[in-house]
This record gives sequence, structure tokens and C-alpha cells, in this order.
Amino acid sequence: MKKLLNVTLVLALSGCFGASADDSYGTSELAQELIDELVEEEGFDRAYLQTVFEDAKRKDSILEAIARPAEKTKPWYDYRKIFVTDKRERQGIEFFAEHKETLARAERETGVPAEIIVSVIGVETYYGRITGSYRVIDALSTLAFDYPRRSPFFTKELKNYLMLTRDQGLDPLEMKGSYAGAMGYGQFMPSSYREYAIDFDSDGLIDIWGNPVDAIGSVANYFKRHGWRTGEQVIAAATAEPDVGEEWFVRTRADLKPKFTVAEFTAAGITAADNLDPAASAVAMKFELEDGYEYWLGLHNFYVTTRYNHSAMYAMSVYQLAERIAAGVSK
Repeated sequence: MKKLLNVTLVLALSGCFGASADDSYGTSELAQELIDELVEEEGFDRAYLQTVFEDAKRKDSILEAIARPAEKTKPWYDYRKIFVTDKRERQGIEFFAEHKETLARAERETGVPAEIIVSVIGVETYYGRITGSYRVIDALSTLAFDYPRRSPFFTKELKNYLMLTRDQGLDPLEMKGSYAGAMGYGQFMPSSYREYAIDFDSDGLIDIWGNPVDAIGSVANYFKRHGWRTGEQVIAAATAEPDVGEEWFVRTRADLKPKFTVAEFTAAGITAADNLDPAASAVAMKFELEDGYEYWLGLHNFYVTTRYNHSAMYAMSVYQLAERIAAGVSK
């Protein structure tokens, strides 16, 4: 009942300045404001933008989807079953073999392990098989104009999307992606595309939709630019004393950035199974199992992984799938 109420509230709060269900945004006040900004600041043609927004449609299914993300509705033992599977491992090993040379170059040039790159693409889109069926223009317009809680973020992404399609010579009405507007093999948001996507095969076009070479290079570049440290450990299993307070563990996305050292966690009763540097910064996590909890200390490279998706369960899934892929490749 709570989930239904949350979705109903999202739909009730939307529509004041956007569009009614499946209507276009041609007359939306917020769309007109964005058109003014793009014309004045970025040199867009007003008539062109007007045509784009007359074709852009509000989709209630997008508002429903964003109201129930898996990170907030599933415990770890169910969330893990979605991504860390035999099938995803097997197909990851196949993807690794198919793109072995490109992955080796990406690892050599960025320091990001090939299995991490493959795992991200596997978690995001099943190695390019499921990249999203929503038109990006519909997804971003719906969330920019009819999702007040995060309107500023998605308005910025919509602006970036229109700029990248212009710069890359793409039709903004044709590109497909997720319900949140994420695109391609690695599910880059438009701002991330413009900042981190690269032309890894030097053909003059950055294509993360249909070109796995560019996708691999772009994911690796994203991790490198966010500070991945070559050769460093990502995470360590841990134990926790029964009286350790909840304030020591990651509870929200704001807790993902390390603020305590391994030594401080040890003193608080959270002890790593590995021999870690006591001065290293870390975060402590407790993941719900069907019969209790498992405990982990995430190090710097774990934090870098959460920059791709601000979720400890997401980063843990990427790490565990990557370990299984690496083991399979080395057989």
C-alpha cells in the first residue's frame, strides 16, 4: 500500500507546469523557459526546439518507475539475485573474450581492471542487450517538467542531451534509453556522456549506443577520471560486534564518501578480515541476508564505483560480478 501511495503522490504532484498524460510539451511553461535559455545561451534555433518539444511526450510509466527504484525497495539478498547470476557471469566471460584486445588497451591506458569494465556494462545493460526502450527526449522531458523533486537535475540533463545530439549530429527524437534518460552500453546520462564518453576507436564519432569499443573506453575513462587507483584493493570482508551503532554504517548515499579510517572502524568494533592499512579511509556496510547480515569495509576504489551509481548495493554487485568474470576468464 505504501508503494502505491508513493506512486500516486508523484503523479498528483506532477502536471502543474508540464503536460497531462501522453500530451506533448509544446505548450509547457517549463519547456518554454528551457527553450529561451538554450536560444540565448547556446545559440539554438527557437523553431527547431519548439518542434522537438511538440513531439516530446509525458509518460506516466516513467514517473511510476522512478518512484520505485530497486535500491530502495529490495533487500541485498534479493537485489544481488538480479545482477550476480550464472547467466550474467557466463555472458560476461563471452563479452570479455570477444573484446579482449580493446579491454586490454583500456586497462593499460586507464589502470581500470578489464573485469570491472565488463561488469559495469553487464550490470547496466546485460552487455548491450537491454539499453532501454524509452525515447530519451520523453524520459528527460517528463522528469524535468513533471517530477518536481528532481526537476533541476533532469532539466540540466535535458539541456545536455539537446546539446550533445546537436554536437554529434544525432536526431534527439530517435535516441532510446532508460526511464531516467540513461543511454547506451554503459547507461551514461547526457552530462556524463559530454564529460566522459570518448572516441576509443578514433573513427570521429563517440558512439556508446552501437559501438562496444567506444563504450568500453568510455566506462574506463569514467572510472579513471573519478580517481580509480591502479592495483588497490576494492573491498574487504569484515566482522562487527553486536553493539556497533548504526551511525558507523552506510545508510544513505550521503554516507558513501569515506570519513573514517580502518583504525577507527577497528576501535568501534568493525574488523576487516584482511590486513588493511590502518590509516586507509573506508566505509562500513551491513548487507541484509535472509538469516542475518554480512559486513564489509569499502575502500577508495569502492567509493569510485559508487560514483557511477550512488548505491552501495550497486557497487557491491559490480565488484562481485567482476570477481566471478575474472575467475572465469582465468580458467
